[in-house]
Amino acid sequence: MEEKEILLGMTPAEIQEVVDRLGLPKFTGKQLVDWIYNKRVASFDAMSNLSKKTRELLSEQYEVGLYAPLKEQISKDGTKKYLFPAGDRTVEAAYIPDKERATLCVSTQVGCQMDCLFCATGKQGFEKNLSAAEIVNQILSLPEFDTLTNIVFMGMGEPLNNYDHLMRSLDILTQEWALGWSPTRITVSTCGVIPNLKRFLAESKCNLAISMHSPFHDERLKIMPIEKNYPIKEVIHLVKQHDWHGQRRLSFEYIVFKGLNDTKDHIKEMARLLGSLRCRVNLIRYHAVPGIPLKSPDNTTMTYFRDALNDKGIIATIRASRGQDIDAACGLLSTKGER
Repeated sequence: MEEKEILLGMTPAEIQEVVDRLGLPKFTGKQLVDWIYNKRVASFDAMSNLSKKTRELLSEQYEVGLYAPLKEQISKDGTKKYLFPAGDRTVEAAYIPDKERATLCVSTQVGCQMDCLFCATGKQGFEKNLSAAEIVNQILSLPEFDTLTNIVFMGMGEPLNNYDHLMRSLDILTQEWALGWSPTRITVSTCGVIPNLKRFLAESKCNLAISMHSPFHDERLKIMPIEKNYPIKEVIHLVKQHDWHGQRRLSFEYIVFKGLNDTKDHIKEMARLLGSLRCRVNLIRYHAVPGIPLKSPDNTTMTYFRDALNDKGIIATIRASRGQDIDAACGLLSTKGER
């Protein structure tokens, strides 16, 4: 049986091509765009202003592409982790409510090619890039969609290694014909894939987060293999060429590991590398992942690290740990799902 084409992820022009190809009335294109992206309807049968004949014709060859999560875990702190279908595999999205703010962390790949030592997703290996439909489905099919204030591309996978589908997803999130969000409500995280990072800085207005985790080449190389091809010094040199004085924000993610990257020398080198760059450092306490020989720092170390960076003129904050009782580390839920 031939697999049906999915409309979710298409632009209005592409949906109009479908309408024209099927010989449907011209206005059907606008109706479909509205039903899919604004009303978030998962089936053609629910599109009440389309004729029965039109709905049947569409159903023969196409699917909407919106699918509810397969599994949900709820933390005692309110964080929720969802498992979404991605073909014959699954991916994760984490919903994180915090007072007036509600953030969704979405995935861009099944597995990951980066193989960072500390990451559960990397232990899965790389399976495939998610389509724009599979990325956007995590957002539009979220039960708490109406409460969302922010979206971060910090889930499974390296977003910039799935560049075309990432950018199509960002268009859907920010264009007026779809969600119409401000780009400043969206943050894309990367290990520092320099060729596509250059493109992202030029082609998008969304916020950027760079995974640093160590300012020293040899040490970062041991925990992040990407350092071999794209050293953090070169990544920082690139972002320094960009103007960060508008609303667009730049941040550096820094997971703190006990006895590894939490010394005075690390603070000194980070301050030297970042210099007067307009940015923020998000300090993240490492939490144990099964099979990974890294340890979590204590509160005193985290506070010292933050205060020492602030004293050197680097804005640093400690990110609150969330959802630790529900396999919160990226990749844990999907790994269990595959098993």
